[in-house]
Amino acid sequence: MRKLVLAGLSALALPLASCGQSADEAAPTPAATIDSAPQNAPGVNVTDAVIRLPAAPGRPGVAYFTVSQGGGDPHAIAAAYVEGVGRTEMHETVTENGVSKMQPVKTVPIESGKTVQFKAGGLHVMLFDVGDTLKAGATTEITLTLDNGDKISAPAKIEAIGGGLGDAMDHSADHSDDHAGHDMSEM
Repeated sequence: MRKLVLAGLSALALPLASCGQSADEAAPTPAATIDSAPQNAPGVNVTDAVIRLPAAPGRPGVAYFTVSQGGGDPHAIAAAYVEGVGRTEMHETVTENGVSKMQPVKTVPIESGKTVQFKAGGLHVMLFDVGDTLKAGATTEITLTLDNGDKISAPAKIEAIGGGLGDAMDHSADHSDDHAGHDMSEM
């Protein structure tokens, strides 16, 4: 029986190998995908990562953190991923004519010897489709992708809105997909 199974597996590998790829390259297993954690980008650190949950289901949450680069060539943050969140968007709060609003940001430059803060009233990551598995008091992982494809991951403390573990006012109550009408003083 064992020889029959091995022969069957070998027969499956031949068509994949004939395309110029080995069976391992052509069809990664789900376990291999899950087990391959991102490698941290050399010289880049993420600290003080916090996820603020929405007060009401279906509303967006927000992520704050600090990124520093100790040395090397300048980079840019190209994307953010938070475990347990369906979609993320990097945003920046800007004030025009006394009115604060959010606008999407495609990349965020980071330079050698510099620190960039994602904080209330400035750069931040909006979290859409926040899973109910994320609970205040727990942690999740945030992963940033740099412009060169390197990744950096860090644990993120999960908090209820207001920075604590209890209920507080919903900073995202007026947030809509077009980002209009958001009261930035509550973020």
